[in-house]
Amino acid sequence: MQNIIDQFANAIRTAAERKAPLHICGGGSKEFYGNRIVGQNIDMLDVTAYSGIVAYEPTELVVTARAGTRLADLEGQLHKHRQMLAFEPPHFGTAATLGGCVATGLSGPRRASVGAVRDFVLGVRMLDGRGDDLRFGGQVMKNVAGYDISRLMTGSMGTLGLLLEVSLKVLPLPPMEMTLSLRMRETEAIEKMNLWAGNPLPISATCFCNDALTLRLSGAEAAVRAAHAKLGGEEMAAGAAFWQSVREQTHLFFQPGKSLWRLSMKSTSPPLSLPGQQLIEWGGALRWLMIDAEVDAETVRVAAKTAGGHATLFRSSEVSAAAFHPLAPEMMNIHQRLKEKFDPLGILNPGRMYPEL
Repeated sequence: MQNIIDQFANAIRTAAERKAPLHICGGGSKEFYGNRIVGQNIDMLDVTAYSGIVAYEPTELVVTARAGTRLADLEGQLHKHRQMLAFEPPHFGTAATLGGCVATGLSGPRRASVGAVRDFVLGVRMLDGRGDDLRFGGQVMKNVAGYDISRLMTGSMGTLGLLLEVSLKVLPLPPMEMTLSLRMRETEAIEKMNLWAGNPLPISATCFCNDALTLRLSGAEAAVRAAHAKLGGEEMAAGAAFWQSVREQTHLFFQPGKSLWRLSMKSTSPPLSLPGQQLIEWGGALRWLMIDAEVDAETVRVAAKTAGGHATLFRSSEVSAAAFHPLAPEMMNIHQRLKEKFDPLGILNPGRMYPEL
């Protein structure tokens, strides 16, 4: 596999010599996410050839895999040992790769109960904008000292380097899961989700849409059944399919042809007065907004900021140069300094996050 890494490094160095933008891509399942790469004569660097599991020790709950490894293959191997990627990453297609999962930093329904992608990244191997082969972190949490560069790569959208390998902490699959459905209004649902979050209940996912609050309970059978008796609600027979539809955005809420906004905010924020339809996850901290494309983006972003959060244009039929919430000048300065350190010529996925990067 070293010859593939050498090819990647040569491609980066060649792009640097030409000062040509380099589009790092994997399976392409999340190509819609973020901004278009800026510049002319853009070169493509497909990393899917560098795939496969490097090391996996089920008893240690750690796996190291190459960035081009398909998520479906990795999760299939973990499931053989009744283990999982706890942050439940969305695939958005069969070609989804581990590199794309970490580069976008997207988490699924279980995120509020276990943590985000970066919370499970132990170490990375990467190529920077000079083509240098770098390693950060390790395979255990105590190996991390100084700046945690491995987690910095999470959600960087390929703007800081090309991911080669990632070491992740994994967790056992729950012994039992049960999905419940309760009818209530949005205000009550937000109150209930926050109330339950402060109690020792095995709630691993929440979703509110169309006056229905759906909960997933995960854990030992006795704990799950006790929680069901306390919370009430009707058990859903197709619970696993429901959560997959939310994670993969095949749920009826996610309509094609409209703009989809992802609003992150305080979980206790009251209902938002915005046009369109909303679906709420993560105990109230994540709110999806489906609206017509012509609705002013500033309206959405002001509402999110007022609620103590930010808004991302997740999907849109229109080309946008501002998918992510604008950064404060101080934060932008930090981002730019990091970009200069890792990619001094600015060739790696330029503009994918912000036009200034």
